[in-house]
Amino acid sequence: MWRFDKSILSQFDFFSIILIIPLVVFSNFLIGEVVPTLAQKQSAYVGVAVLTFIGIFLLPIRRMAWLIPFIYWGNIALLLAVEFFGHARLGAQRWIEIPFVNATIQPSEFVKPALILMLAYLINQSPPPPQGYRLKEFLKLSGYILLPFFLIAKEPDLGTALVLLLIGYGVLFFVGIYWKILATIVVGAIVLIPLAYNFLLHDYQKTRINDFLSEKPSYHVQQSIIAIGSGGWSGKDKEEATQTQMKFLPIATSDFIFAFVVERTGFLGALGLISIYIMLILHLFSLSIFNKDYFIKVVSVSIAFMIFIYMGVNISMTIGYAPVVGVPLPMFSYGGSSFLNFMILFAIMQNLITFRYKDMYDVRGTKSFL
Repeated sequence: MWRFDKSILSQFDFFSIILIIPLVVFSNFLIGEVVPTLAQKQSAYVGVAVLTFIGIFLLPIRRMAWLIPFIYWGNIALLLAVEFFGHARLGAQRWIEIPFVNATIQPSEFVKPALILMLAYLINQSPPPPQGYRLKEFLKLSGYILLPFFLIAKEPDLGTALVLLLIGYGVLFFVGIYWKILATIVVGAIVLIPLAYNFLLHDYQKTRINDFLSEKPSYHVQQSIIAIGSGGWSGKDKEEATQTQMKFLPIATSDFIFAFVVERTGFLGALGLISIYIMLILHLFSLSIFNKDYFIKVVSVSIAFMIFIYMGVNISMTIGYAPVVGVPLPMFSYGGSSFLNFMILFAIMQNLITFRYKDMYDVRGTKSFL
């Protein structure tokens, strides 16, 4: 027997949903201006993501916490499967082919929520002491971060690997580590970055960095800067947005969609879009800072870091302030995998917040959503 309790609405975090909706609607509108069929596909992705959100939100996640290590190690097994049975495209071995259905999956996309959940699980089991984690606990948690990092970087998919690394260590710094460990990491990074550039990066990755550092930006970035500059204060009409409509701006619906936004809506539109992201990030940080529940703290701050990293890198590369990498504008660029990942994480966060004080099962075994 199923029954719904309206008290659920008093705990649900509506503000984050209110901020996400304009991102989804505006994105679909712009994508439809360029390629209507892609807008239809994006609508389908959104529909699948919403159903996934509802399904995950209704799960008794705290009661199922024992499954989290299995989910993490299952994703590690998929990354190892990519190494031995992966499907290669454009020089990168990142996909696994699903038998009989003629489709592929990219396991590195599923590792993000798996790692975040694993960190939340471990930190909730063993919270940091007042002065932060000491070396033993820090190394243990680092192992869970570095294992998927190296497996994904080897594919090679350095962009996704670095996002995982930044999120993982961002969480550890946020919950607290001993200051001597932090100082050692900073010094080590300064020493190791030049060595990593010379001996670990692939040639195409070095080329992207060299293009970024050269005086003349690449063709993609040049067209992006032209589109941004032409948008002016309030943007252009659809017919006058020549950079996008005449296909000068490459990948206008995904990697360079921010340049498309500025060409169509100008400085005011860009300011509005960035303001939504900033409000969402600050809101997520507030949920984390003022919450003593480490499950909620870790998941909410992880989403905040993820949005900040994706937004910062994507916008920076469109204006020539970062190398061009395949990092989407969060919940805005065309594509299903990234959007679905964010919806999974938001569903987990909403579940942890909403059902924090009440169980989903009463003593009679009747399922209720309280």
